[in-house]
This record gives sequence, C-alpha cells and structure tokens, in this order.
Amino acid sequence: MAATAPRTAARRALIGLTALCVALGAVLTSSIIWSTGQATPKLGLDLEGGTQIILQPRSTTGQKPSAAQLAQARDIIVQRVDSNGVSGAEVTTQGDENIVVSIPEIPTQAVRDAISKSSQMQFRPVLAVGPGSPQAVPTPSASPSGSPSPSASPSASPSASSSAGSASPSPSATSTSNGAVNDALTAVTPTPTPTGSAAATPSPSPSPSASGGTGTTPTKATDLAWITPEIQKAYDDLNCATPESRENIQDVDTQPLVTCGVDDGFKYILGPVVVSGDKISNATAGYKTNQQGVATSQVEIALSFNGEGSSQYAAISREMVTLPSPQNQLAATLDSQVIVAPQFNEAIPNGQASITGNFTLESARSLADQLKFGALPISFQEASSVDISPTLGSEQLRFGFLAGLVGLVLVVAYSMVQYRMLGLVTVSSIVVAGLLTYLTITVLGWAQNYRLDMAGVTGLIVAIGFTADSFIVYFERVRDELREGRSLASAVETGWNRAKRTVLIADGVNFLAAIVLYLLASSSVRGFAFTLGLTTLIDLLVVFWFTHPLLTLLTRVPFFRDGHRLSGLDPQKLGAKTRTYAGRGRWKPVAPTATPETEGSRA
Repeated sequence: MAATAPRTAARRALIGLTALCVALGAVLTSSIIWSTGQATPKLGLDLEGGTQIILQPRSTTGQKPSAAQLAQARDIIVQRVDSNGVSGAEVTTQGDENIVVSIPEIPTQAVRDAISKSSQMQFRPVLAVGPGSPQAVPTPSASPSGSPSPSASPSASPSASSSAGSASPSPSATSTSNGAVNDALTAVTPTPTPTGSAAATPSPSPSPSASGGTGTTPTKATDLAWITPEIQKAYDDLNCATPESRENIQDVDTQPLVTCGVDDGFKYILGPVVVSGDKISNATAGYKTNQQGVATSQVEIALSFNGEGSSQYAAISREMVTLPSPQNQLAATLDSQVIVAPQFNEAIPNGQASITGNFTLESARSLADQLKFGALPISFQEASSVDISPTLGSEQLRFGFLAGLVGLVLVVAYSMVQYRMLGLVTVSSIVVAGLLTYLTITVLGWAQNYRLDMAGVTGLIVAIGFTADSFIVYFERVRDELREGRSLASAVETGWNRAKRTVLIADGVNFLAAIVLYLLASSSVRGFAFTLGLTTLIDLLVVFWFTHPLLTLLTRVPFFRDGHRLSGLDPQKLGAKTRTYAGRGRWKPVAPTATPETEGSRA
C-alpha cells in the first residue's frame, strides 16, 4: 500500500490536469460555435489597430473647459469604456480641449453613446405638461344659440380636478399612501384628457395668480410662479417632434427648464433642480420586487444618494407628496430631457429611490453604469472617427514570437545537455504550460474581452525562464538525494519535499511583484503584470500536477530506475557516494537507502 500511494496520487493529478485542459478546450470550442469566440487570442491596440474617436467639448457659453474638467472627464470616460466590456482602450487628452479615445475594435453605437454622453441626471419638479407636438384644433361647432364656443385657452391650474378641456396629465397608476419605500415613486404616463373642444390645446396657460408675469416671486422649486410669459412662450414654441428643438434646449440648474420627454411624446415645464446627479452614490438595475419580495417583470433603476442628497430628496418628497397632480411628479432628466416623471406616494427619508419606466434590462443597466460612474463635467460631441493602424504591427509581433521561440529552443537545448533524457520532462512540462496559457488567454478574450498587447507578449516570453527555473530546482534536489546514495523512488519523494517549498517561495515572490505592478503601474505595464501573474499560477499548477507526478511514474521505468547513463539520473556520473569511513582505517560500501517499495514488500 505504501508503494502504490505515490503512484496513485500521481495518476490522479495527471487525470485532473487532463480534465482541466479538456474543459478549457470545450469552453473555447463552444464559444466559437455558439457565441462570438475565436480560436486565437484577441490582440491589443498596439498589435491590431482599431478606431480613434476625437471628442470635442460642446459649450453653450463659448468658454473652454479647464484642465481639471478635462482630467475629470477623461477618468469618467475610462470607467465607461471599461464598463462596456472594451479592454485595452487608451483615453488621452489632446491639447487643452479635446479627448482622444482609441479602441482596439470597431465600437458599437452603444459604446459611442456611452463615451460622449454627459449623463447628468437631475431631479426637477413638474410644473406643467402637454403634448410634445402641435395638435390639430377641431373646427368649433356653433352653439344652438349661435354663440361661439368657449375660449381655447385651457386652465393649467394645479387643482386635482381639472376641467374637461385641461391638458394636465392623468396618472396611469393610482397613488397609495401605504406603499413600500421602493414603491414611493410610481411611474406616470402623462395622457391629456381627449375632448372634442378647442380646449384641448396642448400648451397650458398658467392662471394669472400663479404666473410670475404678475410680479409674484417664486419661493420654492414647486412654485408655479416660475412660469413667466417668457417660459410660457418657450413652451408654446417647443416642438419635440423636430430634432433641432431638442438640441437647442437651454438647461440652467437654478432656472426652470422647458424640455421634452425622451420617448413619451410630451413636453414639460420643470422647476429648478432640487437634487443633482452628483449626489448619486450608487445606481443598479434589475427587476423590481413587490412587497412580498417576489421579482416582477418590471425593470427598475435603484438609486442611492449620499448624505446631502438623501436630505435633499427627503425634503422634496415630503413637500411634493401633498401636492396635486402634476405638481406631485418629480421628473428625472438625463441630458436635459425627461426620462421618467413619477409621482410620489409617500415621503422617502432614507435616500433610496426606485425609478421605473419604459426600460429594458439592458438599457437600464447601461443607464445605471453611466450614473454610477458620474456625470461628465462638460458635454462632448464626436468630432471625428478614423481607423488607426497598429503602432507595432504584425512585423514586430513576428519578431516578438521569434524571440520567444529562440528562448524556448535554448532552454530545451540546455535541458537536454544538462539532464539528458530527463530533459524531456522539462520540455513536456513547458509544452503543457504553454497549452494552458494559450487556452486561458483565448477563453479570457471571449469571456472578459481580454486583449494581448506587446507588453503581455513580453510577460509570456519571460515566463519561459521562470517555468524552467522551477524544474531545475526540483531536478537538482532529486540528483542531490541520488548523490547521497538513495534509490530513485526515495530521491524523488525526498527531493520533492525539499524543492516544493523553494518553488512556492519563488513563485510567491513573482506573483506578489505582478500584483504590485498591476495595481500601481500604467496601462502599458499592466499587460506585462497580468501575463506574469497568470503564468506564475500556471507554473505552480504544472509543477504540482504534471512535473512531479510524471517523474514519480518514471521511477517505475527501468531506463530511469536503473540509472542509465543517458537518463540524467546515473548515480555514478552524479558522483554518488560508494564508500563511507568505518573507523580505524576501514571503509565499507554504502548500502542503498530503503525505498517505499522494499519497505512495503517487507511488511
């Protein structure tokens, strides 16, 4: 039993390593057949080229962005590019105003939008709402007495009971007073009450008592006095059906905003900002759960505010929950357009808000990522987009692989000269390590969009030396034990117990250095650090699951067990001790150390 235990463990290790290689190969094959995987590793910008996008700041005031704003915008764009699964991108500033984004692929429209959008979410109270495009006015019919029909000027009074001709919205969801906190904001689709009278004109005209045109000064964000004649005219002239109108929206935090809904077909008059987007501490997307904790089919964006934002949100929710519709609606605007205008069911004191609307799970996650990574301090527009050639290219990549091949040949030649046929164990171990590295990097390219750049190739070349070093440490320990007169089986086990500690320490130092480089170095060095750390882990795996088990099984092969002169394990060539001093001028031959096999047979 003692003799077969090491061989049994060796066979299990080899079977486990084989299963791992097969599993990685199966994952790679499946990704190629049923997904977007490829049989070769993805290459980085310096080896494959890509697309270069130049972003130009867009300012309505004509002022150039400051260096601090550009630096902040660059950091946010880097996070957005990474969150969209694009790896190996380079984001730099050009001059004192432009930002250059270089991507090692053809970016999708979603990636382009995520890069350039300001994504400044703001929360503003709704003051008035109506159809976003001009409505056909029905021909007024004569009354029986021949008098004309009532005036076409609707009342925009915030009263909950609007007249039949009012353009105030009718909520599609009834508010409740006992909803859960996450249900405190209920999505509302503004639908003007249709009538056949001319009073269905979409632009609400505030009553004189509520209008700032009478000299009344607004005292809070929900005050209808913000609707001055100028604001009213801008609202009347706004046609959300034309792209030009949306692009010319003027957005000032401390002033009312006349804007359009993103896709609801309505236009709004909103009060000043009550909670700004920089108060959002986190944003996540998922399916909304009901009061019983069961997930529903409705997609929501869950927002968490910081301390100041929580206080502001709690204050505005307590104020607006008592107001009539539409003044109890808080519009969430993104890039100056309303994405949703839910109404309050109850106050939200804890800074946890839930926004629902016409979201898909994918669009909600994209929006949540943009909000979570902050809002750009300035808006950008795409000035140009060009294809760029690789900075190193196929020629340099070929030279890099040639250097790696030369290094591999030298390592193999040295192993064969130094260790004779035992060097084949080194060669086979390097081949297995190379196979695992290739499969891992290729699968990571599909699963995590990892791209191999020239720095990463350098890390792979350097790893050949580290891998060979582990084998040399192990083999030299085994040969030292043979010099002491042990049998091969005993020398392999004893040498392994001494060598594995050295291998673990050496690889531990390499892995620690790789982690430090990856965390502290720039992007160009990170590729080297990643491949160095990856190959260090693979080296440990190969030494423990392949090299040692294979050498354990070779102790049963007569060619190695008997110490053939070409095996690299010949005790005589290694200078093994044949005699030992017995005292009084006498010498005696060294008896071979008992092996686990002989001990088992004696038992």
